[in-house]
Amino acid sequence: MASDNEDIFGAPPRKAAASHEIGQALDDLSVQELDERIAGLQAEIARLEEARKVKQGILSAAAAFFKV
Repeated sequence: MASDNEDIFGAPPRKAAASHEIGQALDDLSVQELDERIAGLQAEIARLEEARKVKQGILSAAAAFFKV
């Protein structure tokens, strides 16, 4: 009998495709799908920029503290 992690053929189920993979072929995507991916990537860029801003603040505070 197959476990919860296996389908009827004994292979594990496929993972859902990532919303976007760098270098992925784009020929089969619709304009709407491209727009959705662009929006997702822009949100990820904003998240990364915020993380960079926080880390830069920490580095600046540490540099000021140890400069004394």
